[in-house]
Amino acid sequence: MIFGSSRQHTMAKTAFWKGSEKYLCDKDLAQAFHMARTLGMPLLIEGEPGTGKTELPIHYSKDQNLDLFVYPVGSKSNVEQFVARFDHVKYLRDSQIEILNAQRTEKGLDTKLSTGGRNPESLKDYVNKGPAAKAFLSPHSVLLIDEIDKAPREFPNDLLYALSHRKFIMPESGEVIEVSEEEMPAIVITSNREQELPTAFKGRCIYHYIHFPDIDTMKKIVEKHHPSIDEKVVNVALDVFYHLRRIGLERAPTTREILNWLKYIKPLAPKDAIEKISALEGIGALIKTQSDMEKIQRSILQNPIDYKKRSTPN
Repeated sequence: MIFGSSRQHTMAKTAFWKGSEKYLCDKDLAQAFHMARTLGMPLLIEGEPGTGKTELPIHYSKDQNLDLFVYPVGSKSNVEQFVARFDHVKYLRDSQIEILNAQRTEKGLDTKLSTGGRNPESLKDYVNKGPAAKAFLSPHSVLLIDEIDKAPREFPNDLLYALSHRKFIMPESGEVIEVSEEEMPAIVITSNREQELPTAFKGRCIYHYIHFPDIDTMKKIVEKHHPSIDEKVVNVALDVFYHLRRIGLERAPTTREILNWLKYIKPLAPKDAIEKISALEGIGALIKTQSDMEKIQRSILQNPIDYKKRSTPN
C-alpha cells in the first residue's frame, strides 16, 4: 500500500491471463506473467526485436482496463528520470516570489505574484514524479520498462533496492511511496540483449525468452490482427516472409513488419494481393537495410519463385 494512505486494502489481480482478442499470448509466456504478478516481481522478457515483447503489457492493460505507465529506456536513462526528480529551478523561483510578496505586503501593495499554488515550505510540491512513482501510486497498474539493455549499466543496478523493497523515497522531500505485494504494479521489462544485464538484477525478476513464432503460430497472430484477410493471401505472404528470414539477411523481418505489410496488402482483391506479394511490392515494410535489399535482388529477383503455386493452405 502507499505509505500513509487510508485506501482500503484490495486483493491482488492475479487471475491467469491468456491474452485478448487482439493479442495471442502463448502458454509459457502467460505462465511467466502470472507467476510475476502473483509474486509481486517484475517480468523480464528477452528476445529478438519485433517479437512482440512490448505488446504484452499494452494489451493486458487495455484488456483489463488498467493504467499503463511506460518508460522507454535510452543510453542516458537514470533512476531520477524513471522515479522522480526535484525541480530546483522552480523551487528557487517560488522562494524568490515569496520574498517579493512579503516585500510588497510591507509596502502596502495588494497585488501578489503567483507561485501556481505551490508552497516553498512544502517540498513535495516540487517533486516531478516519473512513471515508476506514478505506477506505485496506482494500485494494480501496469509499468513497462522498454529496452532496458540500452541503459547505462548502473541503471538496472540502481533499481535493485526498489524492486526488492517495493518502495521509492522521493528526492529532497523524503516522501516514501511504498506498495504492498497485493497492490504491486504488473511490471514488464523488455530487452533485446544488446548487452548482458547484471546477474543480481535478473535475480529479482521472473525471466522469459520469446522465441520467434513458427508459421502456425504466426498464422494465428495474423488472424488476431487481420481476421478478414484471405487465407491464400496470408499463405503467400508468410511464404515470402519466412523465405526472407532464412536467407541470412543482416536484419531479418519481424512480426510487426509482416503485420504492417499485410495491412498494406489486405484492401486488394486476393488475386491482385498475391500478384503484388509475389512481385515483392512494398518490400520496404520488411527490409530495412540497403545491403539486404541488394541481397534480395540477387537471390530472389534474379531467381524468381512462383509463389502463386504455393498459395494453397498447407
